Amino acid sequence: MSDPSESVVNNKEKHQFEVLNGSQTSKLVYQMRGEDMIDLVHTEVPEDLAGQGIGTSMVVAALQYARENGLMAIPSCPFVASYVQRHPEWDEVVTEA
Repeated sequence: MSDPSESVVNNKEKHQFEVLNGSQTSKLVYQMRGEDMIDLVHTEVPEDLAGQGIGTSMVVAALQYARENGLMAIPSCPFVASYVQRHPEWDEVVTEA
């Protein structure tokens, strides 16, 4: 996969950002908290797809979605929390629960 960010989809019905790769689905599960917060709960990438940037692409897509929709993102998932800690450019859309 050359650029995983191009294939991230917000599956609103399942409340997850996802990347399909053949029969495998990588996902970043979220929950809406009221009308103005999105809680990024859990990131899951199949083991054989790990290290390709798919998880990071889903986090970036979720944060972009939050920014574009006037939402604050809660980084409940440790992977998401680690990403936003290293990327202060997202500080304006990140909040604690």
